Amino acid sequence: MIAKVASKKAPKQGMLENVMRQFDNAADIIELNTNIRKILEVTNNEIVVHFPVRMDNGEVEIFTGYRVQHNNSLGPYKGGLRYHPTVDIDAAKALAMWMTWKTSLAGLPYGGAKGGIQLDPNKYSDSELERITRRFTYALGDNIGPELDIPAPDVNTNPQTMAWILDTYMSTKSPAERSTNMHVVTGKPIGAGGSKGRDRATGFGVFLTIKFWAESNNVDLKDKKFIVQGFGNVGYWAAYFLVNEGAILTAVQDAYGSIVNEEGINVDELLNYTKGNKGSILGYAKARTLDNADFFSLDCDICIPAALGNQITAKNASKIKAYLIAEGANGPTDVDAEEILLKKGIDIIPDILCNSGGVIGSYFEWLQNRNGEIWSLEEVMEKLEKKMRESFTTVLETSKKRNVDMRTAAFVIAIERLEEAYVQRGIFP
Repeated sequence: MIAKVASKKAPKQGMLENVMRQFDNAADIIELNTNIRKILEVTNNEIVVHFPVRMDNGEVEIFTGYRVQHNNSLGPYKGGLRYHPTVDIDAAKALAMWMTWKTSLAGLPYGGAKGGIQLDPNKYSDSELERITRRFTYALGDNIGPELDIPAPDVNTNPQTMAWILDTYMSTKSPAERSTNMHVVTGKPIGAGGSKGRDRATGFGVFLTIKFWAESNNVDLKDKKFIVQGFGNVGYWAAYFLVNEGAILTAVQDAYGSIVNEEGINVDELLNYTKGNKGSILGYAKARTLDNADFFSLDCDICIPAALGNQITAKNASKIKAYLIAEGANGPTDVDAEEILLKKGIDIIPDILCNSGGVIGSYFEWLQNRNGEIWSLEEVMEKLEKKMRESFTTVLETSKKRNVDMRTAAFVIAIERLEEAYVQRGIFP
C-alpha cells in the first residue's frame, strides 16, 4: 500500500533532481573520470508506449507505459514496474538510476531500469488490470528479456502482475523457446517459477540493515518504538521481523490515512484487518486515527518510510524525533531534508542499501530459473542475510574511512565499481 501524503505535493521532477544531486556529490568526492561521468549521468534508453485496452464496459481506453534503461555495464537491466498516477518519464529515470547504484552496491551482475503505467489501479477491475498488463507487455516487445531487461514488482504491482507478464512474453516465443524465458521477470508466484522468500525479501532486508545498524551502535532493539509509512509488502514484512526482535510498532500510515497506538499495534492483526477493509488500515479498533501531517513528528526511535518518494522534506524533517531512518522506499528523503536530519544527528540507512533485499531476492530467483534449481526458504534467507551483511559492512567501513554519511558512502562504492568496469573494458568503438 502507498502513502497518501506526498504524491500530489511533491514537485514532479523532485526525485530526478535528488538522484542527480546525490550522484554529483559522490562523483565529486571520488573525482570520477569526466568521460565516465558523462555516461552515467544520462540514461541509455527511454521507452514510452501508448496502447489501447478494451474496458469491461466495451469502451477503449488509451494508456501510457514507460521503461527507462539507465545503464547495463555490469549486466542486464533490472528494476520494478509500478502502477501509479505519478509515473512519468522523469520518475522512471530517477528510479532507474537508483537501481543502477543499488545493483552495483549489492555486487550483482545487473544494471538499472524502472518503469510502469500511469494509472490508479483502484479504478480498474482485476480483468481490466490483466488486459492492461498483457497489452503493456506486448507493447514493450523485445525491449525486455531474460538476458536484457528483467522487470519485477514495485508500487501497486505484485506476483500476479508478474505472472501475466511472464505468460504474455512467453506466448510471443516459439514453443521450443518458451521454457528458456522463465526468468524474464522476477517476483513471480511460486507456481509460476517464483522463489521462496522473494515475497519478504525487501522487508527482511530493511529489518536486517536496522539490525546491523543496532549491532554496530550497541543498541538493543527490544522495546524500541518504530513507525512505518506504507503497509504494503515492504512495510508489513519489515514490521513483522522487527516485532519478532522485540521492537514495538506504534504507528502506521497508508494511502488512506494514519493510525497510532503508543502501547503497540499487532502486525498480523492489522494485516488481516486490511484484507477485509479494502486494503485500508483506517477503522482498526485497537488504534486511534491520526492526522497525516502529524505522522513523522511522532515520538519514536526508528522511522521506516516504505511508500513513495519525497515523503520526508525540508518542511517536516525538523519535526522528526526518531534517531534512525531506514528507507524502505526509493527516494523517500529529499536532499534538503537529509541535510537537516544529519545536522540533528539522525542516522539514515539509504534506500540503495536498505531496500536492496528485494533485488537480491530477485537475483536469486533469476539464478534458480536460469539453472533449473529450486532453493529452500532457509537457503534463500541465509544467502540474503549474508549478502546484506557484506553490503552493510562495506558501507559502514567506507563511511568511517571517508568521514561521510552512509548514503554518500553507498554511492561512492557503487559508482567506483561502475568506473572500474568502464576503465577495464574501455568504451566502444
